Amino acid sequence: MLTYVYRVTKYDPADRDGHGHYTGPEDTVSDHGEIEASYLRAVAAFAADTGIDHLVVREPQVPSLAHLGVEPPVDGFGLEGLFPSGQAGFHDGAQVLLDIALELVRVMLRDNGAWCRLEADDTFAVHVGWDQYLYISSSRPCEEALARTRELGLFPERLDASPYAFDEDEEQDIQRPGDDDFWADLRRAVVSGHAGVLEEMHLEGASRWHHLDRDTIGPDRVGLAPRARLAVWPPLSTDIAAVLRALPTDGLIEGVWQDDDGLIHSAIADEDGHAELTARITSARAAALLSVYAGERAPLFTAVMTDNDGVLRARWRTEPTPSDRDWALRQPKG
Repeated sequence: MLTYVYRVTKYDPADRDGHGHYTGPEDTVSDHGEIEASYLRAVAAFAADTGIDHLVVREPQVPSLAHLGVEPPVDGFGLEGLFPSGQAGFHDGAQVLLDIALELVRVMLRDNGAWCRLEADDTFAVHVGWDQYLYISSSRPCEEALARTRELGLFPERLDASPYAFDEDEEQDIQRPGDDDFWADLRRAVVSGHAGVLEEMHLEGASRWHHLDRDTIGPDRVGLAPRARLAVWPPLSTDIAAVLRALPTDGLIEGVWQDDDGLIHSAIADEDGHAELTARITSARAAALLSVYAGERAPLFTAVMTDNDGVLRARWRTEPTPSDRDWALRQPKG
């Protein structure tokens, strides 16, 4: 954990009540103008004071079914033009220059698109919470940056820790890596007919789907996003009528279907969206319905992709399945 943690806001501490709640006149949305620019200048000042010129994207996410931001969602999640490879460049572990990091902070301040933590190992971190609360952590006290932040009209306050920092001390289940052994097991499951679909969770809130057969496993592996979370599912059903009969009368459900070109799509719908979902599945080659509720969504097994050197550096985790737990029990005890 970094030693120096600051909450930087436009909210004067003098306007807080006895519980620390802000009661002053400032709005909780970005002005898209001078105040927003001041936030970005403050981040740049802390980065300069720490000696940082690039940062790494961690745990990136985008709005999913429910958009909870205070501003209307934007096309492309605010990422257009930020990465040479387009949105594919926004992934866990992506290294970005400070100028791009500042643009990502701008996106987060506007609260209508992408979100992530931005970090430099054991040196610096910045992320945005609700209501224009900016959290900056450094290995240095950053006295010059603090003074500059106050000159900008913002209020830096020292904290013990950011409430949005990743909790690495939290006890977690063992995570299966997406290494050669995983892919060998996946091939066996595909060849035996037990597995047929791979869900690639490249961002929190977004998935890509891949049809699996013995010829596509290799190309699919190469094309996955770095550090993506993976879930393996049974083959889709060609009995479309049976799939449609299983639609629930209420609540959310995810439909997954394969079109005539072999591509796999998905959509989450409630009872009001069943007509559209039914229309899409009716014309599909194969389909399935998956629960979106915790404890009910049950893939065959899961993994998280390793880096090219075979090391699992992603901090996010998949929800372990019975097969994952069996795998963990077979691992040598350290």
